Amino acid sequence: MTKISQTNGLKTLPTFLSKFTRRSFLVAASTVVAGFSIAGTANAATTLKWAHVYEVGSAYHEAVVWAADEVAKQTDGRVKINTFPASSLGKEVELNEALDFGTIDIIYSGDIFAGQTYAPMRISSFPFAIRDFNHWEKYRDSNLYKNITSEYENQTGHDVAGFTYYGSRHVTSNFPVTKPQDMEGMKIRVPNAPLYLMFPKAVKANPTPMAFSEVYLALQQGVVDGQENPLPTIKFKKFYEVQKYINLTGHMTNSVFTLLSSYTKNKLSSEDYELLTDITQQAALRASNEINDSEQNLVSWFKNQGVMVQEVDTQPFVEAIKPLLTAQDNGFTAEQLAELEAL
Repeated sequence: MTKISQTNGLKTLPTFLSKFTRRSFLVAASTVVAGFSIAGTANAATTLKWAHVYEVGSAYHEAVVWAADEVAKQTDGRVKINTFPASSLGKEVELNEALDFGTIDIIYSGDIFAGQTYAPMRISSFPFAIRDFNHWEKYRDSNLYKNITSEYENQTGHDVAGFTYYGSRHVTSNFPVTKPQDMEGMKIRVPNAPLYLMFPKAVKANPTPMAFSEVYLALQQGVVDGQENPLPTIKFKKFYEVQKYINLTGHMTNSVFTLLSSYTKNKLSSEDYELLTDITQQAALRASNEINDSEQNLVSWFKNQGVMVQEVDTQPFVEAIKPLLTAQDNGFTAEQLAELEAL
């Protein structure tokens, strides 16, 4: 048997190389190394980033945590989701920009913000466009919704993979509000976005944009007379401590889209991507039902705290806002609005 030296590598393998050329040996070695590399890649998990602005403990974040667990479980660990709540990766502007660049894979984006990219995406958030939670569900399941979100997907390349109910907004105050005339001249805090000005202007109130973090103190000190938010937010931010009345105007319904970056689909197999989108849809459904249940239960909770919860005939408010829905360019057609109302 020919003795093979083990001291100087390939240069000391004359007998070995008489059977296999140096080129053949190197090709064979490269194939073995590549095999190990491919196996390692196949076994490595693909990690996705899901970022949003909502706080830990909110129904929105709990839905993300649930989805992350389900994705890991149903893909046998092939896909992992890291969660980034409470604006830890930026506000909505930054998150949407990151989605465009693919540096974040999944985000929550409010309907009003998504409407800045494709205006009809915000149609359901206009005052009194949505009547109640049942109407919201019908919109979510409608052809109108599918057509609007499909066009958003065509324009951006991103996928809409969930639609979560945020809540119906109500007016709080230190006096009862039962008709539009009660709000004339009222200084009411609103978010600093044009769409939130529509309702107070229609009832001749004085809308006062203000940072969310300043609202409690402004109510306490009388800088503003009231504010408007969904019931869970009113409880969470403790606005009921400095307001005597919660007036159930239900003048606006907000929602949150789950958006997947156009880059994310290329990171996953088609089967895993389908699983991901199915799970994000389920997560949106879970959060929506939880928030709706919370709204139903909070009326009695507020009453137990001594807050006056005022039932409101909304029809006079609807009539006040109607001219503003049709007399200006709101980003959707009259046909789309009529289709939404008919659901």
